[in-house]
Amino acid sequence: MYFAKTDKWYLERIIWLVAGIFILLSLTLAYFFSPYWLILTALVGINLIIFAFTGFCIMANLLVKLGFKSIIEE
Repeated sequence: MYFAKTDKWYLERIIWLVAGIFILLSLTLAYFFSPYWLILTALVGINLIIFAFTGFCIMANLLVKLGFKSIIEE
């Protein structure tokens, strides 16, 4: 069984956290206000797929500029 390291907040872990928050937020907004908020859920999913195939992630670039480091760099 695989368990990710949870002793530090490294870049990849924060990306998963932010993606989860955005997905839950957009689902909540879609439920209470408008189904158009599901577009945000789709965009997060597309970004995760692009990140998996290419390694490019807009959120990762923002987090690196804020000073977060990848698990590989630690």
